[in-house]
Amino acid sequence: MAGARELPPDEILVERLRDGDEGTFALVLDAWSGGMLRLAMSFVSTKATAEEAVQDTWLAVIRGISAFEGRSSLKTWVYRILVNTAKARGAKESRTVPFASLLPEEEGPTVDASRFRAPGERYAGHWAVGQEPLPWHIPEDHVLRGEVREVIAEALDELPPRLRTVITLRDVAGYGSQEVCSLLEISPGNQRVLLHRARAFMRRKLEDYLSGAHDVAGGRGRP
Repeated sequence: MAGARELPPDEILVERLRDGDEGTFALVLDAWSGGMLRLAMSFVSTKATAEEAVQDTWLAVIRGISAFEGRSSLKTWVYRILVNTAKARGAKESRTVPFASLLPEEEGPTVDASRFRAPGERYAGHWAVGQEPLPWHIPEDHVLRGEVREVIAEALDELPPRLRTVITLRDVAGYGSQEVCSLLEISPGNQRVLLHRARAFMRRKLEDYLSGAHDVAGGRGRP
């Protein structure tokens, strides 16, 4: 995130947190809490409950940092506590759903079939004329105004909870596929499917936005 302070290496963070360094704790809190809140909201029904899960997680971190053994990164350890805490709260609300199988809203094609050449046409299955993905060029003023970030945040909020969870961990928090599978206790295949569908949805949203931005910049409307 632009403007965020770079965190020191894990060994320094852990040592300072164990020593009760309030400045270091505040630094980590600022750096990770936003992503943690968004992830927690995938498991519970309200923002208030998600905020409570994040608070409980930080309390558990403070109490348990002395026992941290470094078998994973500090951030992965914190996020694992968060996932378990949010799952427990979600279970009380009957909100938590198994990650092992796709839900109805997560099934179906990831791209509208009308954008491809129909069976029987030359190059059937390839992009139809005029339906090819547009090159992504984000006008600098749109980036500076934060419009793209707003589009991404709104699109994330529209995703089904499990898709949002996986793409948040992979593309926002920066975890690898094995770490996500471990955190969510899902198979590599299930993780790939959920991530693919989430990314396809995000791409459609960005494509719509960038197409509109290009039309405005060019002074023309699309048919």
